[in-house]
Amino acid sequence: MAGLMKGKRGLVMGVANDRSIAWGIARAMHDEGAELAFTYQGDAFGKRVEPLAASVGSTILVDADVMDDASLDRAFARLKAEWGTIDFLVHAIAYSDKNELTGRFINTSRENFKNSLCISCFSFIDVSRRAAELMPDGGTLLTLTFQGSNRVTPNYNVMGVAKAALESSVRYLANDLGPQKIRVNAISPGPMKTLAGAAIGGARATFRQTEANAPLRSNATLEAVGGTAVYLASDYGAFTTGEIIRVDGGYHVLGMPQPENL
Repeated sequence: MAGLMKGKRGLVMGVANDRSIAWGIARAMHDEGAELAFTYQGDAFGKRVEPLAASVGSTILVDADVMDDASLDRAFARLKAEWGTIDFLVHAIAYSDKNELTGRFINTSRENFKNSLCISCFSFIDVSRRAAELMPDGGTLLTLTFQGSNRVTPNYNVMGVAKAALESSVRYLANDLGPQKIRVNAISPGPMKTLAGAAIGGARATFRQTEANAPLRSNATLEAVGGTAVYLASDYGAFTTGEIIRVDGGYHVLGMPQPENL
């Protein structure tokens, strides 16, 4: 590897297991020389994340709930105490009641709308504010989005609205934090076989559909998403901010399926 992240330290939020997009990013960052810290939520996820963190030499593993200010205060206080500053943050956190990730969007409940938007969008704003305080010399904030933000995707429902809000947040944060040399971007992979993706109704059919029709005839890999994150967080991404970078094999350019699939 080229050591593109050598000397950089960052926090990765949202690893659930070794198939998580956040883990693909963490592994790529580590391979390029970055020093990593991780958050998890609850003991069950902590037990999954602990061996992964250890495998990349991480000694900072913190329980953090994005719906609990005190929990986030403790997490970022730990980072400040251990490192003083950070260079990047990866936010891969989203949630919606899986019972509403099927059927019609119009049946979204008020409570699930609030939870979905708060966890999937506001949490990025919240942790960005906290992370920016630890980036006196600039840095990178990354989040994960999906094509359902701007194109109707079956069963994605309220998560499409949450991701649209998240993408708008990326642009506003990029403008706010630009004078501090902090870059803010989102990566938009196509469907991937992750724990979160499996909660969406018809996930397997969606995966097959995009794989069969994307110009590259393939869905994204963890390695491809991880490499994109490295570019954005490294010095090569020094003048890229406010962007939604699609890593979906080109699926987003299509207006209709490929001729053989009509």
